[in-house]
Amino acid sequence: MAPIERVTDELDAPALDDRSYRVIRLPNKLEALLVHDPDTDKAGAAVNVNVGSFSDPDDMPGMAHAVEHLLFMGTKKVHPTRYSSNIADRPQYPKENDYNEYLSAHSGYSNAYTAATETNYYFEVAASSETDSGKVTNGASSSLYGALDRFAQFFISPLFLSSTLDRELKAVDSENKKNLQSDNWRLSQLSKSLSSKKHPYHHFSTGNLQTLRDEPRERGVDVRKEFIHFHGEHYSANRMKLVVLGKESLDELETWVGELFAGVHNKDLPQKRWDGLQPLTKLELMTQIFAKPVMDQRTLEICFPYQDEEFLYDSQPSRYISHLIGHEGPGSILAFTKAKGWANELSAGPSSVCPGSALFQISIKLTEEGLNVYREIVEIVFQYISLIKEKPPQEWIVDEVKGMSEVDFKFQEKSSASNFVRTMCSTMQKPLPRKWLLSATDLIRKFDGDAISKALGYLRADNYRLTIVSQRYPGEWPMKERWYGTEYNVEPISPEFAAMVKKAEEVTSKDRIPDLHLPHKNEFIPSKLTVEKKDVTEMAKAPKLIRNDELVRTWWKKDDKFWVPRANVFVTLRNPLAATLPSTSVKTRMFCQLVKDALGEYSYDAEIAGLEYELGDYNVGIGIDVSGYNDKISVLLEKVLVTMRDLEVKPDRFEIVKERMLRGYRNWDFQQPYHQVGEFTTWLSSDKAWVNEQYLAEAAHLTPEDISNFYPQLLRQVHLEILCHGNVYKEDALRITDMVETTLKPRALPATQWQMARNLILAPGSDYTFQRKLGDPANVNHCIEYYIFVGDVVDRVLRAKLLLLGQMTEEAGFDQLRTKEQLGYIVFTGVKMQATTMGYRIIIQSERPTEYLEERINAFLAHFGKSLQAMSTEDFESHKSSLIAKRLEKIKNLDQESSRFWSHISNEYLDFLSREHDVSHLKPLTRSDLIDFFNHYIHPTSPSRAKLSVHMIAQASPKEVAGNISPAEQKEKVISMLGKYLTAMGIDADQEKLTKRFDDVDVPGGDQAGIIHAVAEYLDEDVEMAEEEANEVLVQGQQLLGTILPSLGVEVKQAVDGVDGVEKLPEAPPVKKATPVENVREFKAGLQLTIGRKPVTDLSEFLDTESKL
Repeated sequence: MAPIERVTDELDAPALDDRSYRVIRLPNKLEALLVHDPDTDKAGAAVNVNVGSFSDPDDMPGMAHAVEHLLFMGTKKVHPTRYSSNIADRPQYPKENDYNEYLSAHSGYSNAYTAATETNYYFEVAASSETDSGKVTNGASSSLYGALDRFAQFFISPLFLSSTLDRELKAVDSENKKNLQSDNWRLSQLSKSLSSKKHPYHHFSTGNLQTLRDEPRERGVDVRKEFIHFHGEHYSANRMKLVVLGKESLDELETWVGELFAGVHNKDLPQKRWDGLQPLTKLELMTQIFAKPVMDQRTLEICFPYQDEEFLYDSQPSRYISHLIGHEGPGSILAFTKAKGWANELSAGPSSVCPGSALFQISIKLTEEGLNVYREIVEIVFQYISLIKEKPPQEWIVDEVKGMSEVDFKFQEKSSASNFVRTMCSTMQKPLPRKWLLSATDLIRKFDGDAISKALGYLRADNYRLTIVSQRYPGEWPMKERWYGTEYNVEPISPEFAAMVKKAEEVTSKDRIPDLHLPHKNEFIPSKLTVEKKDVTEMAKAPKLIRNDELVRTWWKKDDKFWVPRANVFVTLRNPLAATLPSTSVKTRMFCQLVKDALGEYSYDAEIAGLEYELGDYNVGIGIDVSGYNDKISVLLEKVLVTMRDLEVKPDRFEIVKERMLRGYRNWDFQQPYHQVGEFTTWLSSDKAWVNEQYLAEAAHLTPEDISNFYPQLLRQVHLEILCHGNVYKEDALRITDMVETTLKPRALPATQWQMARNLILAPGSDYTFQRKLGDPANVNHCIEYYIFVGDVVDRVLRAKLLLLGQMTEEAGFDQLRTKEQLGYIVFTGVKMQATTMGYRIIIQSERPTEYLEERINAFLAHFGKSLQAMSTEDFESHKSSLIAKRLEKIKNLDQESSRFWSHISNEYLDFLSREHDVSHLKPLTRSDLIDFFNHYIHPTSPSRAKLSVHMIAQASPKEVAGNISPAEQKEKVISMLGKYLTAMGIDADQEKLTKRFDDVDVPGGDQAGIIHAVAEYLDEDVEMAEEEANEVLVQGQQLLGTILPSLGVEVKQAVDGVDGVEKLPEAPPVKKATPVENVREFKAGLQLTIGRKPVTDLSEFLDTESKL
């Protein structure tokens, strides 16, 4: 066997990067990046395959996506050195979810995605595990090795098991249905569907049951063979990039990769390219699309065919163009159109469609008035493009962007292992010098004026397509997009409009709008980037309290871990008036939005110089977060405070911001149901909480005078909570505190007047159900949040048990409720932490009725109780170890540590060592402890259990979506589709004999048992098929019924084992009927309140003493 080729050990890396790297190429031409990180507690790996949805066959869209799903469903275990031998008889891993179960038991997880030209598989796992003696395991016994061993088999010997095929295709279908009401997906597909049919951009990429199973089977296609063929045709070692990150040495990682991935077959396939093809041709250009969205929004998009820049990685000319067109400062397109009251947001940049072609898109969020004058806005855009083209490319502008890219890369911090490997293996598909893999296109390496001028040549008045998105204009959308049903119209741009745009493109400086000009030099570019790094024997685990009086508490920690010239400053202006009622909540929110609106032009320079702020309303008051390079952080914070203090509420801007806020409230109902359900659970279990409809009702009545009169009261009397963390000294933190105080000059708010957050206690033995109809009339998905109250959030013993339960059920719940029972694409099990309470929850989004979902959750929990009783000590301890590793996972960067500190401060518990306490209470837990906990708090039959289920009920149904089909037609279609299924299986389908078997079957009534019995009789008596063979056909036929019946509007009456391709657990044990919540006020009035939040550690413990720095 040929030796492994070492491509390079030298990669350009950030200044503080302590990792070492090596790029290798295996004899099968698989290229791998190996990363040794001596301090990591998480390892990971990813494989990127150079094939995606653009390679789907025309008659089976979604093929690449389906193959991605199916690779998770079990593999043969073949040792790479014996790959050439007969693999048919080799053992597979024990079960289809062996991979994910292994990762879950070792503090890990996995995921994958399919894009246009790549499919990316990745996982994260504990970097090492400790034995009872405290020694770190390595070699073949390490967590990473075991994960890699399983992972490699995806690309060597996937099984494509028949028993899992329909289940995973249904998962793909559920994923697609989840997105049917998402405007992002709908508008993206509309753009693709209206592109050139000769370009694969035109494809429908997700796939559904219709494209991946039903239609192919009707054509007599063996779909399983098609998936195997796709994998065999496109998955080749030379098209794969692998990244492995671990604690192990580069030599050991190299040995593992050589051993485990040598068996990936190399077919020497060429890179997938589409040179010479453009998604938009003359047929599609110079047209305007009018699209009606689900949510209330108004967008103008100008789309140009553009060049593929993958070989221009050193100059990246599009960065120059997008920097100028997308600028938000004085003289920009956005500043001018915003001043006119026409636009709120603008973004611009290239979209790499595939190797060989790209698009350049300018997207503008319009106001109501802006929609009326969208043609004028297009003219303004082309006037600005003419301004850019008028002068040669400005090197000083490139130098600014280039300089900031160098600073950002130099001080780049670590991300999670999974994020790093996922991103890097995608980057490896690009034609970059291998030494530049880490910096990739983050860095601009040179100024190339000719390349910029050539790139600008694509932005022409004869080379674009418009898309106008609005629920109001033009008022008629006579066409429907095939895959998502988006209503639209498309028409040529009129000669008059085209002439206006052409004139704008050719305008001279004399006639150009005088307010348009190039940006000025950025005063926020950081100049002080020094960090005083010192040896620290013990890093501080909590910030110090350096000021504590009636007005302010200031917390501070000088960074002793990451040594970057950045800082984070958090300021809370605590005032209960901010959220006393829905009316005050919307006033506070409106005030914050008006401040942000006023700061738009000023803050943009800071943003592109790595300095950002956020301003928002919270239950306790107003929060200000400023983060970035510490050089000018106080300058930005002071500007935010001054703008708040001196805000002039201008009626014209008020109306624009109010309308935008109202649209946000109205659009809330059109989110995915699983994004909505938690708000109602929180509302029902909190002392003071409000829901979206209450905000909407109040916001509609807001006036400028309301805000002008309200916000001075909000700022007049407050308590200030401040955290300064990062490259800031104690004196800096105190100066920032003084600046906040002197700028706002507030009176102190006594602690007795602070807002107190408290939850409601569900009484032992209680069981409530709250139903809510979804606001989106077209969404077919129901949703349930099944919440079990456990206790006080700071009860450390209970919390340890609850966290361990969440760890144990995470993979088990997903595997049973989603993978095996196929209840829906969205399935989540875990812990729900609230203000003062905690509990266990399960969320499912599904087409199935919520009552059915509730029953299946009860069945799962009852079954888990039995599994817990039977669980081995080894498995129990493995779950404990996995959870402990997760709780002690190292913080990766400054922002993570700041967020964790601020979370403990803002929730008032000051429990900075909560994770360490969790671990100390996890270690002594026994299986008996958890069984007692589960039986008392969680088991469906427990008399002590306290449960609240929120049911989000869809207005639409599959029956309504299917349309009105008569019972006779339903029966005829079911028999016809079953006949086609039998034909596809190679079985003679005598339609007359098959139909006769259905004489007494109530197909319209959903009699699945009767349907299966009829097919079984046909196979036994008419076809005379052997019993074993017939059973296999029946199993797959049952799976098919799970889709056929709902698609025809048939409501299932009777379930049988195995229907829908599921492996159902026994029926749920009988439980008492839940009490419906019909009057929320009465429900909440009948519950007791928890105690309020208070520090678990005395404040004196945090008072400043000698700094470790």
